[in-house]
Amino acid sequence: MDFFTSVDIPEAGFRVDYKSNIVFIGSCFAANISKRFARSKFNILVNPLGVIYNPLSIENQVKRIASNKPYSTSDLFFDGEKWNCFEAHSSLSVYGNENQEQCVTALNRAIQNSHDFFEKADTVFITLGSAFVYFLKSSGKVVSNCHKQKAELFERRLISVDEAATALENIIRQFYKKNTKIVFTVSPLRHLNDGAHGNNLSKATLQLAIEKVVSKYPSASYFPSFEIVMDELRDYRFYAEDMTHLTPTAEEYIFERMTETYCDTATIANMKRVEKFMKTASHRIENTASERTKDFARQQIERAENLEHMIDGLDLSEEKEYFRKFI
Repeated sequence: MDFFTSVDIPEAGFRVDYKSNIVFIGSCFAANISKRFARSKFNILVNPLGVIYNPLSIENQVKRIASNKPYSTSDLFFDGEKWNCFEAHSSLSVYGNENQEQCVTALNRAIQNSHDFFEKADTVFITLGSAFVYFLKSSGKVVSNCHKQKAELFERRLISVDEAATALENIIRQFYKKNTKIVFTVSPLRHLNDGAHGNNLSKATLQLAIEKVVSKYPSASYFPSFEIVMDELRDYRFYAEDMTHLTPTAEEYIFERMTETYCDTATIANMKRVEKFMKTASHRIENTASERTKDFARQQIERAENLEHMIDGLDLSEEKEYFRKFI
């Protein structure tokens, strides 16, 4: 007798490894899962303009980065304390009325660096969080971040399946000529501010839009993170105290299912080797001048070099530079 419903995940048809260049764009779920790839020292780019939830905002961001279209001062607004952009996270905002150009420079640096990474990207994971979208009433433009501005400035509505699907198709087209693999997934995190029914309508809209486009494009596919949580982890012990976000255990389980799907056995074994090294490398050094510390640092540099020699594409230069300070 089975008491566990396992979600069947189709064969991916491609693999990622340490030579891959992987982009993660989307909700905070995408940010959390990507941290686990970063922990294993994969070469990744994560949400260059900040966390982003809806298909239309992701479409705008991807198109801007892919075309390397810079921002101008007309794309900013001043809230009395800092310069902001409705397409970007507040981490890219700049305080001071006199620092408008600094804000533009920060945004365009992020665009340029991301464009360079897009040019070599092998795989793009896009996590959709919500089909509710904010629009600026004065212009009709899609808003990614409201920056705590007054609610009357915006119109908020649930976009249609067709609107969402068109946005996803436009995202795919930005990478189509490069044959970059696009993996869509729906965040299992619930948006309960919309109510239980509203959240279900939103998630269903995203699911239907993804299904509509992946059947048309061989380079696009779907990873069932939403289904894994709903069917395999259907217990509140896998949710944080807010009953909305997932626990680290749940995120780790989804990460394992992703690596089983997109990494071969050799890569998974290499990930374990790297994670073991990184755990040792994060060891707190107290007596920085002792001979014991110097020996430890030399050992870690040697381990790093051996791993780099063993694993094609692995870069531990940051860790080696850290340990060289103690020799």
